[in-house]
Amino acid sequence: MSDALLPGGTTPPDPPALPDVIDELWERRAELSPADTQARAAVVAAVDAVDAGQARVAYVDPVTDKVVVNERAKRAILLAFRVLPMARSQVGDFRYDDRVPLKTRLDGVRVLPGAIARWGCYIAPGTVLMPSFVNIGAYVDEGTMVDTWATVGSAAQIGKNVHLSGGAGIGGVLEPPNAVPVVVEDEAFVGSRCMVVGGARVRRGATLGAGAILTPTTHVIDVETGDELPRGEAPAWSVCVGGTRPRKFPGGEFGLPCLLVLKRLPEGSRHDKATLNAILRDHGVDA
Repeated sequence: MSDALLPGGTTPPDPPALPDVIDELWERRAELSPADTQARAAVVAAVDAVDAGQARVAYVDPVTDKVVVNERAKRAILLAFRVLPMARSQVGDFRYDDRVPLKTRLDGVRVLPGAIARWGCYIAPGTVLMPSFVNIGAYVDEGTMVDTWATVGSAAQIGKNVHLSGGAGIGGVLEPPNAVPVVVEDEAFVGSRCMVVGGARVRRGATLGAGAILTPTTHVIDVETGDELPRGEAPAWSVCVGGTRPRKFPGGEFGLPCLLVLKRLPEGSRHDKATLNAILRDHGVDA
C-alpha cells in the first residue's frame, strides 16, 4: 500500500491488521452470545486495535481521494454488542451499565470532567476533550479540540488540529458495515451547533459557520458564481454558512436548507476569529 500521507495527515492503516476470523464470526453472528469465549477474545482484540489507532474504521485513499471503509473493523464493533456481557463501570459516584466500557487509553490527552469516551474510539495525544462525547469506532487525531457538549459519533473520522465548537454534532454510522462515515479533515473548524451527518465531508481547512447543517444530499453553492459544487462537501479552505434555496411544491414555494460558500481562503490559512467575523459580516451573517 502507498505510504503517501492522507488528507487527514496519517498513512492508511494496513487492512490485514484485523484477522479473517472477524468475517467468519460475522456470518454466524446470530448464533453468538457472551458465552462464546473464543469469539469474544477475537472481537475484543480487534476492537482493541481500533481503540489503539492500529486499525481505523475508514480513511481517505491518497490516490483516489475516496473514503474507504474498513468493513472488518465495523463488523468487529457490531459483534462486540453480541459477545460482551452487560457490565458496570464507575467514575467517582457515577455508575454506568453497558456492554461497551469506557476508554482507558488516554495518554497525552487532556480530559476535563464530564467528558465521555467509549472503548473502541481512538483519541490521539495532544487532543483536548471538554465535557463532550466520543463514540466507539471514532478516530480523533492530534491537536484537535472537542469542545463543550460536542459529540463525535460512531466511526466518525476527525483529522489533525480540528476545532469542534460547543454543541457541534458529528453524526455516527455503524450499520450497514459499508456505509461511509463523516470525515472532517485536518485544520477544519466546525462552528457551534453545526450538524455534520450521514457521510458528509468537511475538507481540509474548511470553516463551517455556527448552525450550519451538512448531509450527503445538501446542496453546496458558491455565492460568488452561483455554481453548484459537489453535494455534501464543504470545500477545502473555504468559509461556509447555512442558507436556503427556493423550491416550488404543489403547496407553494419554500426554502430548503443548503450550504453557502462565502469565501475561499489561501491554503494553509489559520482560523483567525477576527478575520472570520469580518467575512461573515460582509455577507450579512451574524458571527
